[in-house]
Amino acid sequence: MRVMLLLAAAPLLAAAVPTFAQPTPAEDVGSEIQRVLDDPLTGRTMTESIDAMTDALLNIPVGELKAIADGRPVTDADKKLTVRDLARRDDPQFEAKLRGKLAETLPKVRQSMKSLAAALPALVKSFEEAGEAIERATANLPSPTYPRR
Repeated sequence: MRVMLLLAAAPLLAAAVPTFAQPTPAEDVGSEIQRVLDDPLTGRTMTESIDAMTDALLNIPVGELKAIADGRPVTDADKKLTVRDLARRDDPQFEAKLRGKLAETLPKVRQSMKSLAAALPALVKSFEEAGEAIERATANLPSPTYPRR
């Protein structure tokens, strides 16, 4: 019974496939990107992502590599040593300074996103024009499958 239903629905599915395969107009892609860049949630998500990536990088264990580079046997303390620990050795205020610099940078990132969103229509148009120019330039190139003389 299920096989018959599937066979009956197959022509409908085949007819629907070309609809989904249609390329999206460049304006739609540009407006979607612009909408995402303008969304305040995007900025907050980027901020949270940068914080998470920073924590992940600071938590990378490097003690064993340091011991090997120093030419000594690896100890239990080396196995627990992270990038954060090494940075704190040189500067006890390292993490606070890093967070401060990130806080200063994020408004600049948001402003850059707004500028990119404003420039996006012109960028999309330039890429379309470049694509058309490349098509015109390559239209008369010989086919690589054409037999050589």
